[in-house]
Amino acid sequence: MKVISGIEAYNGNRKTAVTLGKFDGLHRGHQKLLEKVFSYSGDGCESVVCAFDMHRDSLMTVRERRAHLSGKADWLIEQPLSGDFMSMEAEKFIEEVLYKKLHAAHLVVGTDFNFGRGRRGNARMLETYADRYGYTVDVVEKERYLGTVISSTYIKDALAQGDVKLAEALLGYPYEITGVVRHGKQLGRTLGFPTMNIEPEEHKILPRFGVYACRVKIDGTWYNAVGNAGIKPTVTDEQRRLLEVYVYGYEGDAYGKEITAQFCDFERPETKFGSVEELKENVMRDMRYGERYFGC
Repeated sequence: MKVISGIEAYNGNRKTAVTLGKFDGLHRGHQKLLEKVFSYSGDGCESVVCAFDMHRDSLMTVRERRAHLSGKADWLIEQPLSGDFMSMEAEKFIEEVLYKKLHAAHLVVGTDFNFGRGRRGNARMLETYADRYGYTVDVVEKERYLGTVISSTYIKDALAQGDVKLAEALLGYPYEITGVVRHGKQLGRTLGFPTMNIEPEEHKILPRFGVYACRVKIDGTWYNAVGNAGIKPTVTDEQRRLLEVYVYGYEGDAYGKEITAQFCDFERPETKFGSVEELKENVMRDMRYGERYFGC
């Protein structure tokens, strides 16, 4: 997969199948669009995913999005939402970008897709110009879960409630974070349960602060774990967002390693305890919860 910044940097010369959007989370609704685009790959046609900038409070980092699309799309265009781009008239976007620049033979969009200055462009406009510029248009209906349209906002609301099982059902995969294991105060080690601290990227959403059953990948191997997402209010006032995990059965040194943690189930909200001893008692309960959840 070729990853480029901005449509202006695109230099392909083959016909393309194109889809456009923010693709935050690459949830099951997005996956319907992508599957259709990928179905056009081959026979002289390349797949192009044009992904607009993601801003604050994202379900997915840029690096995670690249990883999810790697080996599937031929091109990933990461398009900044600049003033010039946003102010382009919709008709000019079709002619100059989709037709002349991207050589689009197939366009795949959702029913609510808008583009161009004032968001005037939509799926109907794309269909109107299809014959003139020689492309087809697939307008893909929204994916639903139990009757509700799947959206990034719906997933964010689920995570805010700690409902990681619902988030997984909407995404089509477990919600996860990836980060490098950092040194902390090593309080867990002194209390008898060494933990790993993972700091998410700045704009990556953590689910509701609290304790979760997790799966953690270290050096390519998955382990069961229990983790606290939050700011550890009992032992620090730093207000620094972390996922602190205790990994069952792992005896190596993970400091400096990049690991991935998936959220499986919510146990309880994060709590500020009155003492370190009270904290220890509750962490021991959390560890027993994890053992019950995973049957270990």
